[in-house]
Amino acid sequence: MTKGSRHLIVVGQGAAGLAAALSAAESSEGIKHSIRITLIDKAPETAAGGNTRWSPSYIRMPAVDRVDPNFVEDVLAATQSKGDRRYFTRLAQDAPATIKWLGTNNIEFTQPIYYLAKGPARIQPRGGGPNLVSELLHAAKKRGVQFLYDCAAKTLLAENGQIAGLKVTRNITEEILPADAIILASGGFQANSEMMRQHFGPGAEEMRLISPGTFFNSGDGIRMAIELGATGAGDWNGMHAEPVDARSKGSAPVVLVYPYGVVVDRNGRRFFDEGRGLVHETWEWFARDIHFKTQNSIAYAILDSRLLEISDYQRAIRSELPPVCAETLAGLTKQLGVDQANLEETVANYNASCVGNSAIFDATRCDGLSASNDLHPPKSNWARAIEVPPFLGYPLVGAIAYTFGGLATDEHARVLSSDGPIPGLYAAGEITGHFYATAPNAVSILRALVFGRIAGREAIAAFG
Repeated sequence: MTKGSRHLIVVGQGAAGLAAALSAAESSEGIKHSIRITLIDKAPETAAGGNTRWSPSYIRMPAVDRVDPNFVEDVLAATQSKGDRRYFTRLAQDAPATIKWLGTNNIEFTQPIYYLAKGPARIQPRGGGPNLVSELLHAAKKRGVQFLYDCAAKTLLAENGQIAGLKVTRNITEEILPADAIILASGGFQANSEMMRQHFGPGAEEMRLISPGTFFNSGDGIRMAIELGATGAGDWNGMHAEPVDARSKGSAPVVLVYPYGVVVDRNGRRFFDEGRGLVHETWEWFARDIHFKTQNSIAYAILDSRLLEISDYQRAIRSELPPVCAETLAGLTKQLGVDQANLEETVANYNASCVGNSAIFDATRCDGLSASNDLHPPKSNWARAIEVPPFLGYPLVGAIAYTFGGLATDEHARVLSSDGPIPGLYAAGEITGHFYATAPNAVSILRALVFGRIAGREAIAAFG
C-alpha cells in the first residue's frame, strides 16, 4: 500500500457484510487517504451469501419510512428486558434511512404475505434474500470492493491494541492480510459441533441446519474476537430454530400449521400446548423440544382435512412434499410409524375436550378457542376436533437457523472489551450477542443491514 493508505477487511458476505462493505466504499469517496476495501468469505463464490441468501428477509417495519412506535419496547420484551436499549434504539432510529439507502441501490420493498398468523407489520425486499445479496454485491463491486472467496479467517492480529491484520487460509495456504480495521459479519456458531455441544448440550451438534448457507457459520469470528479480548454477550443457550418437514431435503421446508391440530411424539402422546401463541411466538421452543426432548428427535403434526379449507393455508407450509394422508387414523399411524393405540386415544381425548364454538376458529390470530381444562397439556387456541377425513400428518424435526450468543457491541457497531471499544474492530449481524430468550420476529435481517451500514461508515470515519 502507498503511504497514507488504509485497508479495511470485511469478513462475511451476508446482509451485514455486504452492507458494511458498500457503506464503507461510499464513505471513502473523497477521502484524502487511499482506502482499499476487501470482503472475504470462507465459502466458494457460488455458495457465498450466508443465511441471507436463503432467507425471505422479512423486516419488522409497517412501511419503508418508519418503524412501529412500540418497536424498541416490543423488541426488548422479546429479550426479557436483557437487551441493550441503546442498541435497539439506534436500530429503530436508523432503520428508515437504511431502507431508503437500499432503495438507492436498486432494492425495492413490498408488503409480504407472511404465513397465516398475523403479527408485527413487515416489509420485504423484492426477491427476498437472494435478490438482496445480488444487488448489494453488484453495488459493492461497482464501487471498487474486492472479493476473496474460499478464504477462511483464522486469527485477528493487533499491534499496540490496534487492529493490524488478519491471518487467513486461502486455497489451503496460510497468509496474512494487513488491515487497519476489520468488520466481522460471519454469523453465529450453529455449524460448529464443539460450540453447539458446549452451549446446548449433547446431541446439539446433530441438529439439522435450516439452509445451505447456515453450514458456513462456524463461529470463527466470535472465537477470534474473544481470543483478542472481546467480551461475549447475548444468550449462549439461545437459538432461532423452526420446525421443518423431516422428509424434505430442501432449504427451510418449514411446516407452520401445527397449531391447528395436535402434535405427538413417536409414542402418540402430546407434549406441549400447540395453541400457546402465534407460530412466531412458539416455533423456537417447539423446535428445540422436538430435537432435545422427543424420542429420535422427531414429532408429528396430526390434522384433518379442514386444514385444506383454511384460506391460503399453503403460505404456512414451505415443504415441497404433500402431507402423509389416510382415510383413518389407523392408516395414518402405519405410514408415520406412530403408536396406533396411543394416537387414537390421544385424539379421542383431545376431541372430547374441544367443547368450544368451532365457528369462532380463526387461523390468523389467537382466537381463544381453547380446550376444556381437563386436557393436559392444554390447548389454548384453535382447539377444534380432528374428525373429518382424510387425516393428514407431517413428520417434523427442529432445524437451527442461528445462535444468539456472540460479541458485545455498542450502538456504533464497535466490538467491546472489558476496557471499552477495541480500536479498529467492528461487528454486525448474527455474530453480535443482542438476543435473549427468543428472537424478536423479523429483526435479524434488519439489524444486519442497519449495523452493517453503521460499521462501514464508522470504520472509514476512524481513518480520519
